[in-house]
Amino acid sequence: MSGTLTNADLAPTAPSQRTWTLWHIASLWVGMSVCIPSYMLAGAMIDAGIGWRASLAAVLLGNLIVLIPMLIHGHAGARYGIPFPVFARAAFGVSGTHLPSMLRAVVACGWFGIQTWVGGLAMLALVRIAWPGIDGLGGDWRLMGHPLAEFLSFGVFWLMNLYFVWAGTESIKWLETVSAPVLIGLCLALVAWGASVAGGIDGMLGGAERLDARSAGRGSWLTLISWITAMVGYWATLSLNIPDFTRFARSQRDQAIGQALGLLTTMPFIASVGVLVTGATVVRYGQAVWNPVDLLERLTRESHNPVIGAAALIAILIATLTTNIAANVVAPANSIANLAPAKISFRLGGLIAGLIGILIVPWALLDRYQAWLLTYSGLLGAVGGVLMCDYLVLRGGRLVAADLYARAGRYTYRGGVNHAAIWALGAGVAVAGLGLLVPAFRFLFDGAWFSAAIVSGLVYYLLMRRGPGRGSDAAQEAAA
Repeated sequence: MSGTLTNADLAPTAPSQRTWTLWHIASLWVGMSVCIPSYMLAGAMIDAGIGWRASLAAVLLGNLIVLIPMLIHGHAGARYGIPFPVFARAAFGVSGTHLPSMLRAVVACGWFGIQTWVGGLAMLALVRIAWPGIDGLGGDWRLMGHPLAEFLSFGVFWLMNLYFVWAGTESIKWLETVSAPVLIGLCLALVAWGASVAGGIDGMLGGAERLDARSAGRGSWLTLISWITAMVGYWATLSLNIPDFTRFARSQRDQAIGQALGLLTTMPFIASVGVLVTGATVVRYGQAVWNPVDLLERLTRESHNPVIGAAALIAILIATLTTNIAANVVAPANSIANLAPAKISFRLGGLIAGLIGILIVPWALLDRYQAWLLTYSGLLGAVGGVLMCDYLVLRGGRLVAADLYARAGRYTYRGGVNHAAIWALGAGVAVAGLGLLVPAFRFLFDGAWFSAAIVSGLVYYLLMRRGPGRGSDAAQEAAA
């Protein structure tokens, strides 16, 4: 292996490192899925004019679709023990891999900043229970309209995230595994509260029907397609770098069943909890309270029992922490380390990603970033189209692992870059972007992940049809 292409963090995992069982993989998805944005997903769709039933169906369908690239890319991670930037070398080249890996890193750093700011606000709400005067820190001082207390809580939560990155993947596995039952318990407790104040599940659904009535007539079939695309885009970035986690799986069975079990149950479950509990708030308060932090603060004031609010807010902090670390720090840490493996480790890459998360000033551009990042995630379907075509169609799930780390190997292409992959990626993005320029083709942008993935995969296949085929990699893998 070339010393300039690897380090201890990017090298294939040893058998002793492959300790993640089916339960660990499933817990990873529970930890990532149970978070405030997932809880509020259905609410955004209902507000857009999609009924609660169609909203939950869109969540399930979107996650069924995104599970396909999850399993394909996850297969490579489990089989060869390689992280995403190394896996992408097969299609893009040992140097060309920097393009898809850094595209993935940028969106992850953006989400890291947003989630850390949201987590910091939840932490502030927790501290406020025991110390109401914390909001007075700094007096009238403001930065971009935000007081000192918010920045202090943001900083503390930022350090909590970086601690687990510094401690390594085993600490992340431990955190995700321990937190999974806690997060499920919080969801069930919220449903129990909703049932008690709304007169059971029927009452909660009645509140959801009232929400449907308020937004009736706003949506269309194009709205539904755009939201299904958003559901795919929600985890589209994770579908690219899922090898960062499956490389630690004990077997293909563990990674495949663990992913399906964790993703396809938890995402619809948390969205359903959001619908039911918010329906209960309509019955209880006459208005929808979609943000669980706002709801828990209100319940704490009503009960005059700070222990209830503290326990619930701690669970929300855990939910935000588990999502942020796994979904938004691991990927850029590996991608940044891949830029200069001899100089940058996973730890240093994670620290750099964390600093970028501060530099994007998420407190000032929160709403704008979220809209942009959802669009950006959809366009990354072009990367997924290239990777799926390369690994599954052209190579039949076979790679020559040693050449992934070689400057002069089958994945060197021309100067380390496979220009066919670059052109295919550009074609996918361009076709999806056409929908913004030509109103008649708006559906291409509304379904950006689909259009980008299909076009990039097809263009890549056509450009590579005389290139490396199914048998060549299989034969060389056997010889190696």
